[in-house]
Amino acid sequence: MAHFLWFLILGCAALATPADLADNGSPSFSHPTSVFLLAGQSNMAGRGGVVHDVWDRYVPPECRPSPSVLRLNPAQMWELAREPLHSGIDLNKTVGIGPGMSFAQSLLSRDRNVGVIGLVPCAAGGTKISEWARGGHLFNRLIRRGKTAARGGDKIRALLWYQGESDTVDLEDADKYGDRLRKFFMNVRNDMGLPTLPIIQVALATKQGPYMDIVREAQLKVGLPGVKTVDAKGLEVGYDSVHLTTAAEVELGKMMAEAFFRPSPPPLHLQTISNSSSNNNNTNTNGNHNDSDNRSSAAVLLTISLPHLSFCFSLLITLSLLLQYH
Repeated sequence: MAHFLWFLILGCAALATPADLADNGSPSFSHPTSVFLLAGQSNMAGRGGVVHDVWDRYVPPECRPSPSVLRLNPAQMWELAREPLHSGIDLNKTVGIGPGMSFAQSLLSRDRNVGVIGLVPCAAGGTKISEWARGGHLFNRLIRRGKTAARGGDKIRALLWYQGESDTVDLEDADKYGDRLRKFFMNVRNDMGLPTLPIIQVALATKQGPYMDIVREAQLKVGLPGVKTVDAKGLEVGYDSVHLTTAAEVELGKMMAEAFFRPSPPPLHLQTISNSSSNNNNTNTNGNHNDSDNRSSAAVLLTISLPHLSFCFSLLITLSLLLQYH
């Protein structure tokens, strides 16, 4: 009898540890450990492989599903991420390959301590920066989905932003782009309650109008701490001269992952906008306190399911009492 009870105790202890298991022992997608927000317009939503509004359905190896990469779906539930990542999010558009899945897989290949990655797609094709102003539908949806993703205690690691083609058409939009972009970044940080949220933005590779240089200059000179700029100029562009190809989207995802890890301003394709107080060692490039980095990395690897833990402690006490009489 005593041996049987000890087996029960050991089994109970095992139940207390994996928070990524549901009550029935099947995988649960409720708790990614590193969350990334994806916003912007069509090249973030993904048009790779889309020709004349038809997606070719080719998914490169870097973008194939992995149990370590989840997506917050339109119903705001975590599910296994798969292409097209923005399906059901970028409505009334034909979506294809974007940079998100390649970004996530690149992170995992470089550092497994990021844990399970949760991607939160929020991009909408054909949108100007003015449509992302605070109080508007797109901004509100981004904040709502971001807060939902963080509800389980999951950590928002960065905002990935790729937008601006629609602001190259009108001179007034292009001239105001820099101020609107800075305000957008500050409002996201403020409304998410994350004043040091890292932001990785993409400098335009393509245009819809004649004022691309003005918008690009504003992006490259955004001048906010914690904002890194990946330059997409030179990446392969599709038949419409606006959208990146599948191969280019995959490469862009890798570049954004490199920017996430890079601690100092890189040459050529990557430009890091440095914090004027970068000599302060209290924070690292990902916006985290240095003295807690090791503890945070360790915490990513194991999350305790409190309901299971409470139940198991109660059961352990009961079983211990029973052991005294056998």
